[in-house]
Amino acid sequence: MTETVEDFHEDFFNEIRTHADAGGRFMESAFLESYGEWLVNSGEFETFDVAPYRAARGMRVDAYGGDPLEAEGVLSLAVVDFNPDSQLVSLTKTDVEAAFKRLENFLRASLTDGFRDQLEESSPGYGLAELIHARRAGINRVRLFLISNRALKARYDGIDAGTVDGLAVSYNVWDMGRLHRLVASGRGKEDIEIDFMEQFGQRLPCLPAHVGGDGYEAYLSVVPGELLSRIYDKWGARLLEANVRSFLQARGGVNKGIRNTILNDPGMFFAYNNGVTATAEQVETVVENGTTYISSLTNLQIVNGGQTTASIFSAGKKDKANLERIFVQMKLSVVDPERAMEVVPKISEFANSQNKVNAADFFANHPFHVRMEEFSRRIWAPALDGTFTQSKWFYERARGSYDNARAYLTKAKRDAFDVEYPKVQRFAKTDLAKFEMVWEGCPDLVSKGAQKTFGEYAKLAGQRWDKDSDAINELYFRAAVAKAIVFRNLESLVSEQQWYQAEGGYRAQIVAYTIAKFDDLLKSGGLALNFDMIWKEQALPSVLARTLVDLAEVVRPAIVQPDSTVANISEWAKKSACWSRVQALSFELPEELDVVLLDRQAKKAVAKDAKAVQKMDNGIEAQARVMKLGPSVWSRAGAYAAQRKLLSPADHSLIGLAARRAIPTEKQSIRLVEALGELEADGFMC
Repeated sequence: MTETVEDFHEDFFNEIRTHADAGGRFMESAFLESYGEWLVNSGEFETFDVAPYRAARGMRVDAYGGDPLEAEGVLSLAVVDFNPDSQLVSLTKTDVEAAFKRLENFLRASLTDGFRDQLEESSPGYGLAELIHARRAGINRVRLFLISNRALKARYDGIDAGTVDGLAVSYNVWDMGRLHRLVASGRGKEDIEIDFMEQFGQRLPCLPAHVGGDGYEAYLSVVPGELLSRIYDKWGARLLEANVRSFLQARGGVNKGIRNTILNDPGMFFAYNNGVTATAEQVETVVENGTTYISSLTNLQIVNGGQTTASIFSAGKKDKANLERIFVQMKLSVVDPERAMEVVPKISEFANSQNKVNAADFFANHPFHVRMEEFSRRIWAPALDGTFTQSKWFYERARGSYDNARAYLTKAKRDAFDVEYPKVQRFAKTDLAKFEMVWEGCPDLVSKGAQKTFGEYAKLAGQRWDKDSDAINELYFRAAVAKAIVFRNLESLVSEQQWYQAEGGYRAQIVAYTIAKFDDLLKSGGLALNFDMIWKEQALPSVLARTLVDLAEVVRPAIVQPDSTVANISEWAKKSACWSRVQALSFELPEELDVVLLDRQAKKAVAKDAKAVQKMDNGIEAQARVMKLGPSVWSRAGAYAAQRKLLSPADHSLIGLAARRAIPTEKQSIRLVEALGELEADGFMC
């Protein structure tokens, strides 16, 4: 049973109302924040900073997509249209044009010299206007977004809207219909649909690089630099989502060597550059006069060559380089959508294997995420006081998996699903990264947005997994949930405070810095928060809640009063200098807080016990897998290893044991699974 857009709107509206009531906020604010998270997770925004400003003279803005200098010169501004009606209503073309006009008026005013003088310096509007004015020379285009909970019949996606003060402007509308399609896709992101003739006025000549019917389809092509630049201009970092190096490091960073070749020796670019490796889920071709052309692509991903692509784009935009002599070789593999999550990261990993990538392939199919998902489907959370209903915390290792899991259920089954997995108890990889990194003392990083935070967390968690995967156990999962409880409860508590309501704004930064400062104070005293207590209560103990609120009030001025080098508060919160200032603040923890604390030695002892339990679980799981695979698989594995002279004599003996239906010990089973993994990496298929 597919959920209709009307049903989706009703669920989304009720969810927003619940968040607003819990946090003591207006529904419009809760709506903007929730929608902003979807836009970041879908790749539409790198970061989503709320910065409301509205004036009676037809001027309004609600959010922006971070510093344009960190987004390759693209300034993204958003305005919200929230209808308080619980029924889905229409969004008209007149409404759309009026909203974009107000947003354009703010942009136009911000580019002038006198506008900022009319604003309060501590207001979000002033900080955004100052940022736009200061970055004017580095902005090459502007994307304007209208975010609405109404439904629009027409589609506004990157529509050219002329210029403002010489800057190219495009209109983008995200309404309920578009969000519904995004969620219903089960992918958490929109398809990238490229029609070369319609969008770029040319097809892409290619050579088929596959033979026969083995299911693999591939093409070789030479892409004009100008065309590659225009493709990147339209879809940006979304093209690099499956690129291991680009994702874990600087997404789309510009390479100086590539840039110099483009500017000074363009005729040799093809000879010097390795080109790009790409994947697509669907490719359509046409043959004309004996030449094969790619006419369209669905979900293009540049899995190797992200720097090449970004450098060509930057040289054309920033340096005004002539790209006519730039050509890029491209190897394009067609990947079935059903296997994309599994195959594309592997292609990326192998394509990038010339340089070791830390925590490579740390995507949805990494065993860290698989284990976290398994915990979330198995472990019941204790019932809240006064209730008898237990529930679970749903970990989304793939974007949109929660909504996809419930979208096709009958109403009765959907209601049961919602009881077992309440919406307020779901958290994604990017949420986990945020919760963890504030406790790692990185609130400045968390303030940079979900994608940058996850990139750094991926490195850290990948290193931990490689060092000791047993540390990722049930205790780790319960602590992660406890950190989610702390973060989300503090968000609500801050919203209720008079000192916050009097000024408003920057709640996300205040919460991140408060938690990081709190842990900093604990560490200095050799203490740690008892996360297991929070897990058991599924709530913040009152003494902890009071302490965090008091600390938040102390932390706030250090965030909202930037130093003289930065006028924009959101940008100030992203700097290490802001964290240094907060770390220097004085605050005395109350004695009664001891009831929720542990000394760090006791914490280590608990962690050691949890690792021992996980090691035992690993052995049991490995033993079950060995037996499930059966003797025929192990016989083939033994023959494969012998033929290619792989594995040690001891491993061959173990495989022989499994092939004879003998039951290996847990330790032997773990080694058998590891050996099988080595064979699979060599090409063996179970």
